Amino acid sequence: MSEIGKSIRIERIMDRNSRNMVIIPMDHGISDGPIKGLINIADSINKVAEGGANAVLMQKGMIKHGHRGYGHDVGLIVHMSASTSLGPDPNNKVQVCSVEEVMKMGADAVSIHVNVGSETEADQLQKFGKVAEDCNIWGIPLLAMMYPRGKKVTNPHDPVMVAHAARVGAELGADVVKTVYTGDVDSFKDVVEGCPVPVVIAGGPKTETDEQFLEMIRGAIDAGSRGVAIGRNVFQHKDPTKITRAITEIVHKDRTVEEALEMLK
Repeated sequence: MSEIGKSIRIERIMDRNSRNMVIIPMDHGISDGPIKGLINIADSINKVAEGGANAVLMQKGMIKHGHRGYGHDVGLIVHMSASTSLGPDPNNKVQVCSVEEVMKMGADAVSIHVNVGSETEADQLQKFGKVAEDCNIWGIPLLAMMYPRGKKVTNPHDPVMVAHAARVGAELGADVVKTVYTGDVDSFKDVVEGCPVPVVIAGGPKTETDEQFLEMIRGAIDAGSRGVAIGRNVFQHKDPTKITRAITEIVHKDRTVEEALEMLK
């Protein structure tokens, strides 16, 4: 029966026609504080929902401050990992809630963050395994944010390391894996082909131009990505609704970058 629950819930965080996902993470407040675009999280959620986002992702305490009872519906993913930029090791992600707890809050899915190669990799992987088990018991989809980060990682966009991190996510039971784009279609194809569950890309640092940003998304989709999970480049955009709509044109309608840019006019 848990597989039925997963199937029903995952429909709430993806487009039913394209089977792809536009997810907007808004969990940055715990790592970086009340940054631009997240001061009023309810307003930010409203803007991306109006733009056609499939889901937003946030920490458990922010649900009551921002999730919706109005306007366009949008899926809810609750993030279960945390660390702050002020801590001694920001790469040490710890579990801050349980699957059962966030299900009571109405979550459609949960997410965890693992830094493969970090000093505390072993603890993070162990917690990942337990969360995956709980997700199977309760029938809730699991998105795993998998990044190569640590002393041995000289280039976090290295295709071999990114492919390894993504594969770890699939190996331990994620239903969707989020990881960084490697910079070109051919190398990211290898990441996607090596990960038997859907892969979505992170947004990374704020990009300089809308065209550069949308070209990254277009490249990821061409490589086989099933969508995006992008925060800053959306909620810190001058028009979060329009940039979300432009993303959906590529992810769900297979538009060109030029066609997507028309959404910003």
